[in-house]
Amino acid sequence: MALDPAVQREQSRESWNEMAQGWEARCQWMSQVAAPVSEWILAAADPQPGQTVLEVAGGPGDLGRRAGARVGDDGRVVSTDFAAEMVAAARRLGAGGPANVEYRALDAEAMDLEDDFADAVLCRWGYMLMADPAAALIETRRVLRAGGPLAFSVWTRPDRNPWVASPGRVLVERGHLEPPDPDSPGMFTLAEPARIEGLLGAAGFAETTVEEIPFAMRYADADEFWGTQVQMSARLAGAVRDLPEAERAATRAAVEESLAEFRGPDGSYEVPAVSLGVLAR
Repeated sequence: MALDPAVQREQSRESWNEMAQGWEARCQWMSQVAAPVSEWILAAADPQPGQTVLEVAGGPGDLGRRAGARVGDDGRVVSTDFAAEMVAAARRLGAGGPANVEYRALDAEAMDLEDDFADAVLCRWGYMLMADPAAALIETRRVLRAGGPLAFSVWTRPDRNPWVASPGRVLVERGHLEPPDPDSPGMFTLAEPARIEGLLGAAGFAETTVEEIPFAMRYADADEFWGTQVQMSARLAGAVRDLPEAERAATRAAVEESLAEFRGPDGSYEVPAVSLGVLAR
């Protein structure tokens, strides 16, 4: 049975607060591997000098800082996340960066912002994790000025993203995770363009385009792969945290073996990933 959205929301907030330290530590890696997606979002939104840009579910804020460089000294970026610890991490990471970026705790489903606040809204891998993405998109439409772009990304199907689907499958097979609930928020909740278009239409967006963004998750070696998974995936970290050491090691070995086809001769991994880039007005 799916959890009540209010319970989902608070559990998610708690998880992201717990994972903020890991995301802060891995921010440079994430910024590098996510560059094709970040660049797609920025190109689609095309923020201009002097504009106000809102970043929703900004996590460590690296996308917002890229936007800050585009809007210039006369522009403004408000980078937000609903987890206070993640906002604090983004603020630390942004120290010495563009001075026009403000970091603020904000719930995307109930934004404490006036109507027509932003000229553009950006979000990288956020809406599909929200307890009520429909409400978040309605709020996004409210705070976005008429005709302004919403540019965001979500993940497409699990079979197109073995970097995360394969570890999840191994943990389910070994009894350390329950199979994901298709009715609950998760990485693949918005994997189908038809659902995205329906939600955006219901939220009041008149035009929507959806485009695939293929790229690769790259890891220098098995230690970087496993460390990244444990530090950045609340679901995986929670599943392996309390396992006996022998089972934890065996689980790690099974996960690595599930991705063996993507391991190079030098021990590095280059695992396919595909996001959907969405532009709506």
